[in-house]
Amino acid sequence: MSFYSGAKKLLSPLCRVLFRIKVTGEENLPEEGGYVVCSNHTSMLDVVALAAALKRLLRFMAKKELFKFKPFGALIRKVGAFPVDRGGSDVKAIKTSISLVESGELVNIFPQGTRCKKIDPSTTKIKSGAGMIAFHAKCGAVPIFIKSKNNHLHMFGRNEIIIGKPIEYEEFGFTNGGKKEYEHASRMIFSRSLALGGYEYPVDVMPEDAKGDSI
Repeated sequence: MSFYSGAKKLLSPLCRVLFRIKVTGEENLPEEGGYVVCSNHTSMLDVVALAAALKRLLRFMAKKELFKFKPFGALIRKVGAFPVDRGGSDVKAIKTSISLVESGELVNIFPQGTRCKKIDPSTTKIKSGAGMIAFHAKCGAVPIFIKSKNNHLHMFGRNEIIIGKPIEYEEFGFTNGGKKEYEHASRMIFSRSLALGGYEYPVDVMPEDAKGDSI
């Protein structure tokens, strides 16, 4: 048993209690195969809640600054993290994500790119990374909505992780890839995610006003 598997088995029940997590739609999570897992981003603890809620192991990006302290960097690597440079286009992180999905793993991507706590998620802009990874890895995506009070997940509050039916690769309608196709796929994923929480999000038109605070 890997360190991550052991830690998940030990800590997931505790995290579910601390975050008062209710999981809806567990049956929608594919039992095998690589997928991009996408949800709204409300808190720096979202990844912890998602990892505790999902039955399978979840790989995720973490800002590169967290890896500078080597002991801590080594620890979070063991529990599924890999570094990303959020200051620009991080080709290495994208390639790592593609490779992990191709090898059959679940990789978490937040389309919003940053925390958007206490904000209506339907008013936020998103990035195209999820669509790019889906295209190159030839994979589908699992939409998830993190439902919490005031759109801000926190310990001891009531939090619900709602897992939607996967969007299979063919549904994206990719032809040759490229920015427009990546954006369309990302919007499709995010729209499905928000629909789980009762929000509407335009698939073909991006909201004009982007709200959110940097991590």
